[in-house]
Amino acid sequence: MIDNMAAGTSHLLSAAIDFGTTFSGYAFSTKNDFQSGPQNVSSVTWSAGSGCLQSLKTSTCVLFDPKGNFHSFGFEAEDKYCDLAFDNLHKNWYYFRRFKMILYQQKELNRTFHIKALDGKTMTAMKVFSSAIGYLKDHLLRTCKTRGADVRMHDIAWVLTVPAIWSDPAKQFMREAAVEAGIPNNQLQLALEPEAASLFCKYLPLETAGDKFTVFRDGYRYMVLDAGGGTIDITVHEVKPGGTLRELYKANGGDWGGTKVDEEFERLLSDLLGPNTFETFKKECVPDLLEMHRTFEVKKRSIPATGDDKVTFSVPLNLLETFKRSNPGADLGNLIAKNPKYSGDVTWRGDKLRLSANLTRSLFLSSLKSISNQVQMLLRLPEVSGVAAILMVGGYSECPLLQNAIKNACPNLRRVVPGEAGLAVLKGAVINGHTPATISERVCKFTYGASCRSKFIDGFHKEEYKTNDVKGIRCRNIFQMHAKMGDSVKIGQACKPFKHFVIRENQTSMKIGIFASNKEHPVYINDPGCQNLGYIVIDMADTTSGLKRGNLVSMTFGGTEIEVEAVDIENKTKHRAFFNFLG
Repeated sequence: MIDNMAAGTSHLLSAAIDFGTTFSGYAFSTKNDFQSGPQNVSSVTWSAGSGCLQSLKTSTCVLFDPKGNFHSFGFEAEDKYCDLAFDNLHKNWYYFRRFKMILYQQKELNRTFHIKALDGKTMTAMKVFSSAIGYLKDHLLRTCKTRGADVRMHDIAWVLTVPAIWSDPAKQFMREAAVEAGIPNNQLQLALEPEAASLFCKYLPLETAGDKFTVFRDGYRYMVLDAGGGTIDITVHEVKPGGTLRELYKANGGDWGGTKVDEEFERLLSDLLGPNTFETFKKECVPDLLEMHRTFEVKKRSIPATGDDKVTFSVPLNLLETFKRSNPGADLGNLIAKNPKYSGDVTWRGDKLRLSANLTRSLFLSSLKSISNQVQMLLRLPEVSGVAAILMVGGYSECPLLQNAIKNACPNLRRVVPGEAGLAVLKGAVINGHTPATISERVCKFTYGASCRSKFIDGFHKEEYKTNDVKGIRCRNIFQMHAKMGDSVKIGQACKPFKHFVIRENQTSMKIGIFASNKEHPVYINDPGCQNLGYIVIDMADTTSGLKRGNLVSMTFGGTEIEVEAVDIENKTKHRAFFNFLG
């Protein structure tokens, strides 16, 4: 199965790619590194702006030339696009940033859908994602070689991180993008980000946890809050004998990450300058816009949770110049001073914007409230009773305001914020590559089922679904349940198999619709709360037995990805079966 891809293999290296909304990176360790100490993980330092900015991750930005050919990724793409824009040569180039969230926001995913570049031009999402993953893969291989770990491709167990709250089609999209980028499918596993972080924290030296009390003893229950740029992922685990982890409640969260704060900051600027002025600035002053994004990203992580001191932000001079061009004779400072909404909270002089402590913290309010409410809601559930600690990981968890919000939301919980909160997912994913069977049990996020026909029952089934097929009077659109929302499913344990028969004598393949519902007992595949994920494809090339042909279809839901097996009803042989969630 996929989750146990690396178990029992002779891979020499575990290589992880953490593809984030705001920042991305990679890390790796050899088998010898892991055996000498699981936290012996190698990463790389990225430089931006001629070395002025050093970071353990690089910006999630990708640049294509006017012909649509990949040019660069990360800080290099940012810097190149800034240079092009400075000389007004950028207009035919394709620049994408913070595009990961489209896989969470897009309701229907397929292999050909397009995403917008900064200036509105489009390109297929598969090309953008695979190019970015391919760059990180190639950069990792070069770094391994430089550091003396010159391994061959088939010696590597690859791990790609994904948010736990992502849909199954989004996970399949990331897997196919990685394969498109040159990572062998049978050497790739997807790791859920909060679970990877949990593995990292499992091996923390005791002193970094703040005291001599260890989290990871048998029976201990704790929450993992993975706060990234885009998504907030929350899972609840219990430590089982032998060190494996059992999920207590379905993975949940939302799009309340650090980029929500960025959006509030831009909304403030738009309010101060006027929406037309700010839109003009974004279109005409691209280098300044990108530099503002970069400086704000650094500044927002150091906003104090308490105190009354004003906070000074560096903003481009062109913001003020654009305002003057759009509003001849107007004085922005005077306008702000006369505005009752901002008069006591905002001062703007040249390239310095000073905000009161309260107004600065208000930029975080929407994000922090959503996160705090979700944590409090979870802690009230009987399934998670006994939770004693919360592990805060992800780059956003380094923010004092978020730490203070969680402290206020759950004062009785012990908070653990590792020193490398921003790298916890990445380093944990490397550990996951060496020990892929650490998670022993997960909880179904949805009720999963297949589309089928069943014997029509008068007075119960809907008349409009009545049909007459080769097996008599049947009811269409039945939701055949394979796993129920909230059920605890052990890793590798297949659910009860169901029979599916061909409906035509010459049928050479079988397509079975797969659906997910946020209700426990849906009756029909189009009931409220049901979503069509895609379908299973089963090869049925041998038509000798005509309408007698069929399969026992079983699905496994405990892994990071759903798996399927189809066994021929007549001869008990396995048919080739696979999911197609992308159309």
